[in-house]
Amino acid sequence: MAWNGWGDPARATPLPDSVTRLLRDLLGVRPAQTPPLRLDQVKVADPRLPGDALTALAQAVGDPYVRADAETRIRHTRGKSTPDLLRIRAGEVADAPDAVVLPADHDEVLAVLRICAERRIAVVPFGGGTSVVGGLAPRADGFTGVVALDLCRLDALVDLDPVSRTAVLQPGLRAPRAEELLRERGFTLGHYPQSYEWATIGGFAAARSSGQASAGYGRFDEMVQALTVATPEGTLELGRAPRSAAGPDLRQLVLGSEGAFGVITAVTVRVRPAPAVSAYEGWRFPSFDAGTAALRRIAQDGPLPTVLRLSDETETMVGLARPDRIGALQEDGCLVVAGYEGAEEEVAARRAAVARTLREAGGEPLGAEPGESWAHGRFSAPYLRDALLDVGATAETLETATFWSKIPALYAAVRDALTGALTEAGTPPLVMCHISHVYPAGASLYFTVVSAQGPDPVEHWRRAKRAANDAIIAAGGTISHHHGVGTDHRDWYAAEIGPLAVDLLRAVKRRVDPVGILNPGVLLP
Repeated sequence: MAWNGWGDPARATPLPDSVTRLLRDLLGVRPAQTPPLRLDQVKVADPRLPGDALTALAQAVGDPYVRADAETRIRHTRGKSTPDLLRIRAGEVADAPDAVVLPADHDEVLAVLRICAERRIAVVPFGGGTSVVGGLAPRADGFTGVVALDLCRLDALVDLDPVSRTAVLQPGLRAPRAEELLRERGFTLGHYPQSYEWATIGGFAAARSSGQASAGYGRFDEMVQALTVATPEGTLELGRAPRSAAGPDLRQLVLGSEGAFGVITAVTVRVRPAPAVSAYEGWRFPSFDAGTAALRRIAQDGPLPTVLRLSDETETMVGLARPDRIGALQEDGCLVVAGYEGAEEEVAARRAAVARTLREAGGEPLGAEPGESWAHGRFSAPYLRDALLDVGATAETLETATFWSKIPALYAAVRDALTGALTEAGTPPLVMCHISHVYPAGASLYFTVVSAQGPDPVEHWRRAKRAANDAIIAAGGTISHHHGVGTDHRDWYAAEIGPLAVDLLRAVKRRVDPVGILNPGVLLP
């Protein structure tokens, strides 16, 4: 992955001149005054770890798998949020890990955690490095150093049970490779978040990921059947059956914990037969309210497509759901993308039933092209974000979720908060939104914001993010639907769950991580 951007550098393409001119004229975007640094220009401080610590870690995992060179440390610094990229492009790497450790199995992870606990070394579990909420930016005060625990060597499909339709996957297995291994055996995980090309199985579990096909396959936390977790105090084996009444489900303490309670070393997931056919299509609704009502009807009464998304008027006009047509004026109204996967007859029946509902709700069919266009470019948005940064624009996303009855108020509150905060700094921003995941009781809202960077682009976005977070909590939304908590959402997460719940989670952390080395400052204040 690019050290100062998203994904494969070979896939990064500059914006067309027409789009750059549009950004300049509408949003006041101007080129950054200082060009981004090259990797060889970024200066990282000498590692703080004492020699005996490096020796002990090398004895645990092998000398080649403890790395303290500058490039490796830089590549493991923070995640891929817009502030993360702006800072690293400016050469700000004061919080780079002191070393990167690459264990090969569960026992080596346990050994590393014991060594780090004995020496008060903070540990950041590292999968694909795709966090966009500060999940890889721990608080290092009071520790002798920071180690990035890169799990890329734990990358196997350990077991496949075709009778139960479950698979045991290691945490460092990247999503495309996991899907490839499962497809070779006739199965699929069906989990395709926007980070799909680079994210890992362990990261999906640790952040409660939700894929674009969640309407059909479910969220990742719903797929998880069992977990193996390494902690400084020993091993947790969680999940003996698909469902159990044997006390609280302790898997839920690990799912979404972002490495604060332990390091996931194996995940047992539900899998399904690989689909025989897939089909995508587009529908137009006259307004976001009308489209929302249609999605609610489908979510509550069924049948559900595999993919179901609704773009608001602004996102539809800009063409964000159709990346090959960004910058060209799109259709009026709001675009719905519906996708179907499965056996041929079952897909045909579901597609026909959903079409009847969408027509009855006021939808106009647009044919296959809008849906196929979305599917073709479904993982392109992070590359577009990088191209926007290159020309001096700030581009970032945030998401939330609430009950259907509260969606109009939450939608308006977050839009107003973002517009107000960013307009204070100059030209009004472009705020777009889509419903990305639906449930019988509610749905998620996913916002994309583009604005001029201003003289301090990091603070420029932080101001807007704080305003949006405040609006989400005030309007009754959850601070995160699928990006996680990290450091960016930590204080608002505490407000969402309340002080007693925070104390309960702190008690769990004290038991499994008494020294507090696991991702300190992430998840819990």
